[in-house]
Amino acid sequence: MEFEQLIRLIQTVSDSELTEFRYEENGVKIRMGKKQELQPVGNWTVEAGCRGAAVTPVLQEKAPEEKAQKEEGKIVSSPLVGVFYEAPAEDAPPFVAVGDTVKKGQVLAIVEAMKLMNEIESETDGVIEEIYVENGTAVEYGQPLFRIV
Repeated sequence: MEFEQLIRLIQTVSDSELTEFRYEENGVKIRMGKKQELQPVGNWTVEAGCRGAAVTPVLQEKAPEEKAQKEEGKIVSSPLVGVFYEAPAEDAPPFVAVGDTVKKGQVLAIVEAMKLMNEIESETDGVIEEIYVENGTAVEYGQPLFRIV
């Protein structure tokens, strides 16, 4: 690919609504992506251009991290960056729901990272008081997932 063609390609992707672009030819690989932008929509903030995951709403009022710090109970946080899944399969029931009693070591959810399914286990006995993320949502390292009391 010639330099001028590359510049035109970059400009075209930049001007488009694409959030990610990949191209491969004759051993040349090109990958371009745009940063996420937060766009207010009423009382919600929507992540636009989210890479590798569906667009997900986040409440503006209180972020889960802020709420988790102020409320009592044990917070179970994500040990890695990935996609949160509440069930072992699409047609399976969730591992846990609000109000469920859990035991230490019980699987609460799965976080998929690099095509690996990582089980998130309860660190304590208790009752699921709150679930901070929705199924299929991208999560960050240290992001609160559950509150157990």
